[in-house]
Amino acid sequence: MVDITRLDSSSADFWSQLDGLLAWESVSDDKVNSVVREVLHEVKSKGDAAVVEYTNKFDRLSVKTMADLTIDAAELEAAAKNIPSDQREALQLAAERLRAYHQHQKMETWSYTEADGTMLGQQVTPLDRVGVYVPGGKATYPSSVLMNVIPAHVAGVDEIIMVVPTPDGVVNEMVLAAAHIAGVTSVFTIGGAQAVAALAYGTETIPQVDKIVGPGNIYVATAKSMVFGRVGIDMIAGPSEILVICDGKTDPDWIAMDLFSQAEHDEDAQSILVSPDAEFLDKVQASINKLLPTMEREEIIKTSLDGRGALVKVDSMDRAIEVSNYIAPEHLELSVEDPESMAKQVKHAGAIFMGRYTAEALGDYCAGPNHVLPTSRTARFSSPLGVYDFQKRSSLIMCSADGASELGKTASVLARGESLTAHARSAEYRIK
Repeated sequence: MVDITRLDSSSADFWSQLDGLLAWESVSDDKVNSVVREVLHEVKSKGDAAVVEYTNKFDRLSVKTMADLTIDAAELEAAAKNIPSDQREALQLAAERLRAYHQHQKMETWSYTEADGTMLGQQVTPLDRVGVYVPGGKATYPSSVLMNVIPAHVAGVDEIIMVVPTPDGVVNEMVLAAAHIAGVTSVFTIGGAQAVAALAYGTETIPQVDKIVGPGNIYVATAKSMVFGRVGIDMIAGPSEILVICDGKTDPDWIAMDLFSQAEHDEDAQSILVSPDAEFLDKVQASINKLLPTMEREEIIKTSLDGRGALVKVDSMDRAIEVSNYIAPEHLELSVEDPESMAKQVKHAGAIFMGRYTAEALGDYCAGPNHVLPTSRTARFSSPLGVYDFQKRSSLIMCSADGASELGKTASVLARGESLTAHARSAEYRIK
């Protein structure tokens, strides 16, 4: 039996109870920080030799050089041919949908010219080189390969370097096939903080990248946070989350399985159902207990739901939206009669799944939008991974003689007000 938390928004201490439920601290501690700092320093100073040493140590390998940790294009292509045809076709279909969706995100260069001939605008260019981290420990995620690589490809990134650990030398061909289908430039079978360091600093074999994207364990997340500034990163992601708002008219088995879909990721994942219908919450509780024994990852799901899950009773759908906007969930399912109207009231969510038939799992694999989403309430100020994460903007300014003269007068006044005389005189030289 799952002992899932029950909350009621009418309770006097509801918001404090909700805060307690949402609280999550990463397990990064002084020991993790110390190990990561050492790895970063060694890779930065010793390059390939340190990467090989740490890979042998942490992934239980006995390789001699980086050549043993390199997968070439022919191997990627062979993997795409070797996997079962249904897997290959599913990856290809998902890739096509992702490309079609992300094409709409491309930012374009623009400019306008003012009456005096001054031109202002914005020039958009892609990053030169990015690194994609793909987990390879407890589980493998070919879907993450597609989600991280394809928007970079659509953005026009010239070189996409993928790193994926292969503990005990076990290589997942579906991950390599996804790399081939997505358009990865090169692959290195390394992971952990040493992979992040190699991408951030560059080695004799691995070129330095401009940005590192992709999920990983606490060592990877800590390393990404430490190299930020030397390179860009996508985000520091917390455990996976789902919030379902339901009016009580969806099959409770469907909702229970939707909650399971995130709970099965790991013990810290969070699954929350919000509904004004108390009887429906009871039905979903019954479905949870009925369906749980049928799940392959039963213990993980139970631990997740017991520790961080919740069934929340609210007095209205308006209150349900208020709760959702406060939580700012990674995944939000609107399992209601008119989801499009309700979606307009949503201010904070990584991805919004509208209607009873739109399972969050579709977004994880093949709907089209990206599944790399803000977690831990960061949807209040951040967005899903997309093409815009692999493009940058340069401002364009070109003054005519008349424009420089007029703008120079304003700049002079402001610069002298800041006691920056050289700024003022530089502008004043252009005043007619």
